[in-house]
Amino acid sequence: MQIAIVLYDRFTALDAVGPYEVLARTPDAETVFVAEQAGPVRTDTGALALMTDRSLAEVTSPDVVVVPGGPGQSALMEHAPLLDWLRQADATTTWTTSVCTGSLLLGAAGLLTGRRATSHWLAVGELERFGARHVPQRVVSDGKYVTAAGVSAGIDMGLTLLGRIAGDEYARTVQLALEYDPQPPYDAGSPHKAPAHLVDALRERSRFIRS
Repeated sequence: MQIAIVLYDRFTALDAVGPYEVLARTPDAETVFVAEQAGPVRTDTGALALMTDRSLAEVTSPDVVVVPGGPGQSALMEHAPLLDWLRQADATTTWTTSVCTGSLLLGAAGLLTGRRATSHWLAVGELERFGARHVPQRVVSDGKYVTAAGVSAGIDMGLTLLGRIAGDEYARTVQLALEYDPQPPYDAGSPHKAPAHLVDALRERSRFIRS
């Protein structure tokens, strides 16, 4: 099994690294970071780069595709090299997945039309414009398509997928090994829970003006 995590300039680090920490522990699987060109790819902060092992052209039929989100996604919504690769890879994947606004790239490639999916809460309107049916859950499955909500939900997606690939017992073991037991100091991780003025402030700064 080959798991391909797609990187691009200005992706969000946890969107990729969260699922990686889980899925890299999949038995008998190879996990690779891929980008249009092999080499270092910088995150949205510019302070961190991850090394991609292979170019998109070198990874033609992965079993699992993970597409992270991030500000750099906006510039790629009509970028043929990436969208064509997503369509090509999806033709043979067992699982096609995304984290945060990575689902918008799947939508732009035409892969989520009529499907249940999710994204970062600020991008829900944009997701629906690609014909997806938004479901307000941290992880949403529709056949082989598994999409996660914003950033930290990528860990949940990774565990969900690992359970389906390797079984619930194995996924629980990985969760325990990672000590993934969220107990945040604030109950403000959702627009339904956070104070309204914080939600409004983030909406005003969002690049998804129409959402």
